[in-house]
Amino acid sequence: MPKSCTYASKTPDARGVIHYTDEEHQVWQELITTQQAMLPGRACDEYVQALQLMDFPHDRIPQLPEVSAVLMDHTGWSVAPVPALIEFTEFFQMLAARRFPAATFIRRREDMAYLQEPDIFHEIFGHTPLLTDYRFAAFAEAYGKAGLAADRQDHAMLARLFWFTVEFGLLQSPQGLRTYGAGIVSSPGELVYALESDLPQRKRLEPVDALRTPYRIDIYQTVYFIIESFDELYALAQRDLIGLIREARRLGMHAPTYPLKEIA
Repeated sequence: MPKSCTYASKTPDARGVIHYTDEEHQVWQELITTQQAMLPGRACDEYVQALQLMDFPHDRIPQLPEVSAVLMDHTGWSVAPVPALIEFTEFFQMLAARRFPAATFIRRREDMAYLQEPDIFHEIFGHTPLLTDYRFAAFAEAYGKAGLAADRQDHAMLARLFWFTVEFGLLQSPQGLRTYGAGIVSSPGELVYALESDLPQRKRLEPVDALRTPYRIDIYQTVYFIIESFDELYALAQRDLIGLIREARRLGMHAPTYPLKEIA
C-alpha cells in the first residue's frame, strides 16, 4: 500500500449514498467503456463472466450497496467505504469478515492510464466481480484471517502474496495467457503491458517465491505470476499461509528486478 495519497475518499450520506459530480461520473463512463473494449483476449473468461454478472452501469458510478447486493447473493461478501488508505490490520479484519474495503474517490483525467492509489474504479470494476466466485472469495477470506494471525513484522511479506495474485495475477488459459488481477484489468496501460510487453518476467506461481519477491507500486510490474485455474487459489486458501511466510523468511528476499528509487 502507498504510504501517502493525493486523493481523498468521499463520505456517504445518512442513506449510504455517495454524491459524485457529473465530471466524476463521466470519468467512470470513459474508463469502463475503454476497459470493457480491451478485455476480449486479455481478461480471463472467469473475470469476463463475473463482470457481466455484476452488470455495472456505464453512465454513473455505482453505489456500494447495489454492488454488495450482488455479492451477498453469491458468496456473502459486501463492500464497505474506507479512507483512501487503511492499515494492514483493518484490511485483514475486513477481508476475514467478508467485507471488501473500497476507497470512494475516482481518478483525475491525468491519471486515466495508471494510478498507484486504489480508486473506486479499481475497487469496483477491478476487484468485486471475482468475489462472486467462491474459490476467489475463499482465498480472499483466508488471506484476511492469515493476516490477523501473522506477526506485524510479516504483514509486508504477506502483502506480496495479495499483490501477485489478487492485484496483478495472470492466468494461463487454454486460449492463451490472460489476466484476472484487479490492478491490471482496471488499468488501460498495464492491461496491454502485462500481457504483450517483452520486458517483464512471467513466472509460474509458487507461493513462497511470490512472498520473496519485492515490488514497486508506482511503476508497471517487472514480475508477474501465473496460475492455471482459480482452483489453485482455492487450494492455497486451505494451506498454512503463516508456515509459507516462515519458509520465505528463512530463504530470504529475492533481489529487486526494478530500478531503485532515487533519493532526493
